[in-house]
Amino acid sequence: MAVQKSAHAPTPAPDRQHPDATRRSQRSRRAIYSAALELVAEVGYPRTTIEGIATRAGVGKQTIYRWWSSKADVLLEAFLDLGEQAVQTAGEQDPGIPDTGDLAADLKSVLRATVDELGDPKFEAPYRALAAEGVVNEQLGREVVTGLLEPSLQLFADRLRAEQDTGAVRPEIDPRIALELFVSPLAQRWLQRTGPISHEYTDTLVDYALHGLAPR
Repeated sequence: MAVQKSAHAPTPAPDRQHPDATRRSQRSRRAIYSAALELVAEVGYPRTTIEGIATRAGVGKQTIYRWWSSKADVLLEAFLDLGEQAVQTAGEQDPGIPDTGDLAADLKSVLRATVDELGDPKFEAPYRALAAEGVVNEQLGREVVTGLLEPSLQLFADRLRAEQDTGAVRPEIDPRIALELFVSPLAQRWLQRTGPISHEYTDTLVDYALHGLAPR
């Protein structure tokens, strides 16, 4: 038999609005990303610690260890997040290599933007740190290639493949090998500091590469 409620029984309190845990977690992650990038740029990768990142981000270090196993993992995800934000900002714009009808000009434009990004003090040190860690940490190296490099390389390959359809690039050319003619020298010079990185340099890379790709 059901128990009747007393007429004087208190009215149940309305449910409280709990903070959105997902949103709070995302804010914490973004704060950690920013802290990691800032610290590496300010004090260098070797002196950057999980504790330092946590303090700068205003979170407990256990929060970071719950999501990542190392500062390198934090940096990698920070760059992946920057890429996602860039895509969201682009909105409906085509994320591929621009197609103005002039392949050389389009490639030069993208590589010039890459030079500017590589020279940005906010990101140069973190980029170098990830590249160095990826050499000694095979798993991290694969993740850097898959998450950061591969999407951009695929855009170059797609653009060259489209030019094959128009006859501007020889049909027997392998786009994935061809793109290395201008991407790899830039990466090597930047990583090993073997020479200056400039718009003029990348323009020359494109000119040299396309001269070899032109129909014969």
